Amino acid sequence: MPFIDSKISVPVSEEKKELIKTELGKAISILHKSETYLMVGLQDKYDLWMAGKKLDKGAYVSVSLFGHAAPADYEKLTGVICKLYEKELGIPQSAVYITYHPVSDWGWNGANF
Repeated sequence: MPFIDSKISVPVSEEKKELIKTELGKAISILHKSETYLMVGLQDKYDLWMAGKKLDKGAYVSVSLFGHAAPADYEKLTGVICKLYEKELGIPQSAVYITYHPVSDWGWNGANF
């Protein structure tokens, strides 16, 4: 079960949220996962600071993944997410920060995977 959680400094319309969710659903295949169990969180108008300066246009994206993926796959997904947020939200790729969190224990429906 992957979870892609985004904290975005700019306002995002419901239509854009739906589009981003759909595109992330496609992109998760890079990590050899499907959209079937993908959870996506989008929090817009989020205050972000980097190097002591508030980001007018910025994003922090946290990707949690049951298991792990190859470093090359993480790098490819980083490129896709950065391009998506630049194209759809006007956030420069240089202001999109992404972390990856492989998880060995993930609970759901009263049990762990």
